[in-house]
Amino acid sequence: MLISNSFKFDDQSEQIAFMKRYSFATIITSHNNLPIATQLPFVVNEVNGKVLISGHFAQTNEQVKYIEQYTSLIIFTEPHAYISPSHYEKHESVPTWDYISVHAYGKANIISDEKAKEQALKEMILYYEKEYLVQWDSLSEKFKQGMMRGIVAFEMEVSNLQGKKKLSQNKSEQERDNIVSHLENSNNAVERELAPFIKNLKP
Repeated sequence: MLISNSFKFDDQSEQIAFMKRYSFATIITSHNNLPIATQLPFVVNEVNGKVLISGHFAQTNEQVKYIEQYTSLIIFTEPHAYISPSHYEKHESVPTWDYISVHAYGKANIISDEKAKEQALKEMILYYEKEYLVQWDSLSEKFKQGMMRGIVAFEMEVSNLQGKKKLSQNKSEQERDNIVSHLENSNNAVERELAPFIKNLKP
């Protein structure tokens, strides 16, 4: 990822918190110089200093064949907003886009052990809707096993984590105030969500 000094985002604890908050992301794996991508919900954990990301594909997804052999890239991003030059003090200005993104690289391991696979699935349930676990546990083993056969669970240990916060850090305080005011009053929920990230920038 191209990251200028103004937009560095390299605090790992903040990066992990961001990935957990915006955990529906895109995993990309290359095969024969052709990128293959899938949008998935992920569970992100830090264990003994290692960043681990788990998820599951549909069993029929071609990308499954390549995640152990090749390095994958998972892109976590959101929120974002178009930034109009009308917020700037200088007439000679151009539009831009503000956003936050974290790129996680690594090779994944397929979880083949059935108990470990179900545990990974339960961890995802607990993360996204813990109340559903009661319903899941009450389902018949036949139904659950059928569902489990339809997915391929995996875990990826992150080998390289890159982050970028492009939040108008290269603009004046007044210009950022103008941008925040505009975003806070936007009709677009994603734009409103970006406003606090800019407002809370450390001087």
